[in-house]
Amino acid sequence: MSKEMITKELYRLFSLENKVILMTGGAGAIGSEIAKCYARLGAKVVIGDFNEEAMAEVKAEIDKEGGECMTLKLELPDADSINSVVDATIDKYGRIDVLANIAGINKRTLMTNGSEETYDRIMGVNLKGAYLISINVAKKMIALNETLPEEQKVHLSIMNVASYNSVMMLGGNSVYGMSKSGIHAMTRSQAIEWAKYGFRSNALTPGHISTKLTTQLWSDPYYSKYMLDRIAMARPGYPEDMLGMSVLLASDASSYMSGQLCIVDGGCLAGGQPWEI
Repeated sequence: MSKEMITKELYRLFSLENKVILMTGGAGAIGSEIAKCYARLGAKVVIGDFNEEAMAEVKAEIDKEGGECMTLKLELPDADSINSVVDATIDKYGRIDVLANIAGINKRTLMTNGSEETYDRIMGVNLKGAYLISINVAKKMIALNETLPEEQKVHLSIMNVASYNSVMMLGGNSVYGMSKSGIHAMTRSQAIEWAKYGFRSNALTPGHISTKLTTQLWSDPYYSKYMLDRIAMARPGYPEDMLGMSVLLASDASSYMSGQLCIVDGGCLAGGQPWEI
């Protein structure tokens, strides 16, 4: 088979050319890598984030590579801020093809040391924010589709970001785990309720990922050994490891896939490293 035929088939399946992708948390460690990858594949990337300086850096990199990126200040879970970002995206591009709910925060603390403030903040950003923006986008794409001929209708794909903590827990991550378990449930609900509109929803589910925010854990001999012993591949994950699944979920290659936890964890949940026999 010729390289030309291979390229044509890959393009047919995985191209994101002209897809409008709205990303929350697109300026973070994982989100920024996904944003740059989406732009390289031809998407019109819109990043919504609270960190305007970090957004500007990501946009500059995308612009330098010839990609297209718009940045918008987003404060989750504020409904007015969400509405403003969604409307600005639609005003510019006319539609939203992919919603990537990547924004997330955490504060590691024992449950007995927790507070209502910490609970509200983590659940607000991680779950309520994703819930509200998903509904906002879905309603507007449903209304838009009512005005469009069949061949032009939006087939919205939602990529929520769940976590290892959606199904397994680490001490000190109680509220974060609750929020990410909620993301898992929300993904299934979106999949079954919105399929009739031609929409689908899946959850990118990272395992133990090494970023600037987790440097302290990975540099600690006890915690790093604990995690590595539980990863079959015996290495941390990196933001770049999330790109393949992120492209799959945003592209037409996953058009019959919905309601799934798409786990990218180096074999951690499969059982980790085997015992020596």
